[in-house]
Parts: sequence; structure tokens; C-alpha cells
Amino acid sequence: MSQALAIILFILFVAVTLLITVWASRQTKDAGDFYAGGRSFSGMQNGLAISGDYLSGASFLGIAGVIALYGYDGFLYSIGFLVAWLLALLLVAELFRNSGKYTMADVVAFRMSARSVRIAAGVSTITVSIVYLLAQMVGAGALVSMLLGLDGPVANAAIIVLVGMLMIIYVAGGGMKSTTWVQIIKAVLLMVSATIVTVLVAAKFGFNISELLRQAADQSGQGEAFLEPGLRYATEAEGLAGKLDLISLGLALVLGTAGLPHVLMRFYTVPTAKETRKSVLVSIGLIGTFYLCTLILGFGAAAVVGSEEIAKANPGGNTAVAQLAERLGEMLFGEIGAAVLLAVVSSVAFATILAVVAGLTLASSSSVAHDLYAHAGKRGRINEADEVRFARIAAFVIGGVSIVLGIFAQRLNVAFLVSLAFAMAASANLPAILYSLFWERFNAAGAIAAIYGGLGSSVLLVFFSPVVSGSPGSLFPDVDFHWFPLSNPGLISIPFGFFCGWLGTILNREYDPRKFAEMEVRSLTGVGAVRGEQWFEARRTRPVRRAGLPY
Repeated sequence: MSQALAIILFILFVAVTLLITVWASRQTKDAGDFYAGGRSFSGMQNGLAISGDYLSGASFLGIAGVIALYGYDGFLYSIGFLVAWLLALLLVAELFRNSGKYTMADVVAFRMSARSVRIAAGVSTITVSIVYLLAQMVGAGALVSMLLGLDGPVANAAIIVLVGMLMIIYVAGGGMKSTTWVQIIKAVLLMVSATIVTVLVAAKFGFNISELLRQAADQSGQGEAFLEPGLRYATEAEGLAGKLDLISLGLALVLGTAGLPHVLMRFYTVPTAKETRKSVLVSIGLIGTFYLCTLILGFGAAAVVGSEEIAKANPGGNTAVAQLAERLGEMLFGEIGAAVLLAVVSSVAFATILAVVAGLTLASSSSVAHDLYAHAGKRGRINEADEVRFARIAAFVIGGVSIVLGIFAQRLNVAFLVSLAFAMAASANLPAILYSLFWERFNAAGAIAAIYGGLGSSVLLVFFSPVVSGSPGSLFPDVDFHWFPLSNPGLISIPFGFFCGWLGTILNREYDPRKFAEMEVRSLTGVGAVRGEQWFEARRTRPVRRAGLPY
């Protein structure tokens, strides 16, 4: 019954989103519509879409599962992702939106005329997006098949193909408008379903959190250790390496979000800086509430289902929320209630994956068309219609490549792919963005060095880490060529990316203080970002000094 209901809900969600895509395709007329949705979304709508883009399947299923298996240590992910979002919003969001136009490369290349800067930023955007996209595709095949009771590589491949085809239709058909509405619908479904299950868990324990934690510890088989740190990360057996690995993982989680291209693109979809701030407030409230729910869901799954039973169903704990929903539904409402709650969780998981992969595909295709083709290749001498047409072609190509890679990469460790994506974003994208926004001396050589240095070091260190070889849970468990002791490279690659940006800058004396002053005014005031763009361009050709700054 639950499988039939889940399939019905899947079909209903897909039908609604496809109708939205048809509508959005008729509204998409130029590059601004395709890349930024015509900047027509309100702060409330964009806040919902940001939440839908940020809260992935890993957030909904993975975090609750880690908490259900490891207790306190799983709390790291809830806090890490929430703090990461606060950092991205408070330090980057508004400045990024005011300084750029469509992609991350617009911000990094604003002060620099070198094509190589835009190429480097485009390569980093595409690389990070595809690695993260591949993780979502592999996870989609495994998780949805598991929730529907399907099994085997053929079923996983079928889910991957279905997800890939839908994301191509969303992006190529409606661009940012259809992608945004898919994310809004998904955010509403996710918040409602997570809240319902959370309230049911709290009600079962009389809204007594202490009792919930006590029973979770008892059912976990770990006793009081379940509520203390050291069960999963920085264990006594791992010694100093475990402690350093925990710090490295925390750095990657907190800093990586501010460099994820598909999240940063969301700030371009609102018309004014005021609406950007409003979307920030809305998304903080939603994301903060959701991560509080994951704590109750995780400990509730341990208390109601039991950690041992969760681990039997899935060693990573990814089915914890589904098992919790089914058990609660059965306890409270009988067999029909169990089927309904399990179907809702399954359909929301499917919607979550679809929304995130659509955002990632849009970020990748936008960078290919806008950065590499229109600016680096055509040097800006291209009309918007051709650029949008090429972006749609890029969406088909990237989607096709992702489907093929997802099918062949079904055995890859999803955690490995996610950690690599976050580490690359924090090591390559974040230094280039922050230096561009805040350092007057920053130049093209520094931007190129920061991006390639951070990107290369993160990939190199992960390849020679225990995640790839040398441990039972590694990608290649039968061989051992690792020499880097940490599973996450962030502790080394993130400072190295910042160092490369600094070193490349000081070794090259070329920089333009007037361009930095222009960018500073634009990023702080929003002048020229949207409606005042023509006025701002006119002022650039006829500078006027006010308060010592060129306007």
C-alpha cells in the first residue's frame, strides 16, 4: 500500500512541476529570465527557494540517520550546515548579489579583464556542481529504490535516468523560473512533512525531551555514550588524526556552503537588495527550524525503531526517517497510517532530490554558456537569444553526462563525493570570492592561483586519503596507496587556497584600485546591480568623485 501511495504522490508531484515548466518556458524570453528568473521573485518566494535548494536529501535523510546511529556526533552536521548558512548569508549574500549578474564568475571577474579568470571560475563552478550533482544522482538511485522496496543496479539505474530526464526538462524548459518553483514546492512539502513527523515523535514522549533522549540512549545499545561526543568522530582509537579529521570536516561544512555555485545563484533572482535581506531572514528561519527537527527525528528514530534495526536496513542510516514514520504511523493510526506516512516521506525524498539536482544542473549549464561560451569564447560578442539557446543545449549535455556517470558510479561512496564537493567549494571558490569582495590589492594572477590551487589540492588530497584506499569503507578497499591521514582535506586545502590567492597577488603588481572602488560601491549600495545598470555604465565612462570614491 505504501509503495502504491508513494508512486501516486511521485506522479502527482511530477505532473504539477511539469505544468509549471510549460508555463515558465513561455515566460522565459531572454538571458535574465533564464539565468535569474527575470529577478521577479519576492523575498518570501526566494527564501523558500533557497531553503529548497539548500536542504538536500542528505539533510532530510542522512543527518537524521547519522544522529540515530551515533547520537551526539551526528549533531555536528545539523549545527555545521546551519552555521555554514549563517556565514554565507551574513558575509556573502547581499554583496554577491549586488556585484554579479548571473554566475559566480561575474563576481570574481568584475575587477579583472583577463579571460583566464572567467575560465578558471567557470571550470571551478562546473567541477564543484558536477561532483555534487553526481552525489545526488547516485544517492537518488539508492535511496528512492530503497524507500520503494526495489533492489538491484537495474532499479537504481532506472531511478537515475528518471531523475536525470526530469532535471533536464526543468532546466532546459523553464530555466530559473521553473527551477525556483520546483524548489518552493519542495521546501513547503519538506517543512510540512518534517514538522508533522517531529510533532508526532514529541507527542509520543509527552513533549518531554529528557525522556526522548533517555529512551534513545537505551535503545541505541550505547548507553550514556550515545549522548556524549566520541562515538563516531575523534574516537580514542583514532587519536590525534581523528581529532584533526573532525576539525577538517567542520571547516569544510561551515566554509564550503558559501562557495557552492547553485546556492549563490539564488541571490540573483530578487529585484532589490531589500528583498535579498528579506529572503535571508525567511531562509534562516526555515533552515534553522528544519535542523532542529532533524535532532528530534534522529533521536526519535533511535528511541522508537532502535539503532540496531536502523543499521540492519541501511548501514548509513539513510532509512531512519522512513522507518520512524512507518513505525509511528502504525503505533498511532494502524496499518493505513503507517502506509500513508511512509509514502509521504518517500515522495518528499524524491522531491528533495529533484529540486537539488535541478539547481545544480542550472548552475553548471549557466556557467558553460555565460562564462565559457559567451565571455571566454565569444568575448561578449553574442546576443542573448544565442546564449540562452546554448545554455539549453548545455543543460542537455550536462544532464546526459550526469546520467551516464551516475549509472556507472553506483558503487561510489556518496559521502566521498559530498565531502569532495564541499572541500573544493571552500578551497577554490570561497578564497576567490572573499578576496574579490574585500581585498583591494587582489588581481587576476591571485584569482587564478586561488581557484586552481584550492581545486587541485583538494582533489589531490582526497585521492590519496583513506576515503579512496586503505580502509574497509574506502572506494578501493583492496588496495592501499593513501599517504594523507585525514578523510577530509579541508584543514589543508582551504588555507592552501587562501595562501595561493595571496601569493599570486603579491607576485603580480597589476591591479586597478578604481575598479575595486567601483565594486565596493556597487556591492554595498546595489547601484548598477539591476535597474540602475544603464545609469551605472554611463557613470563609468564619466567618473565623478564623491567622498573620495569614483562613481
